[in-house]
Amino acid sequence: MAKRTFENGLNKLEQITEELENGDLSLEQSLKKFDEGIGLVEFCNKTLTDAKAKVEILLEKQGGMTKSPFKELNDGDQGLPE
Repeated sequence: MAKRTFENGLNKLEQITEELENGDLSLEQSLKKFDEGIGLVEFCNKTLTDAKAKVEILLEKQGGMTKSPFKELNDGDQGLPE
């Protein structure tokens, strides 16, 4: 079995979303996919939360660096701090 990664989880979540949006699944299949999707959302959210905590620790270790929130992303925007 392949190691579960954020990228794999996100790709699988996108696939499940497409399958559910198509409406070709039975109710039972849809509920099963929905449940799987919820698990993937929880996994991806935890992975992002853990990554954020690691970044904050690294920034604190650097001393002079300060946290700055990212501005909202727009088309062509790099998401860099203002």
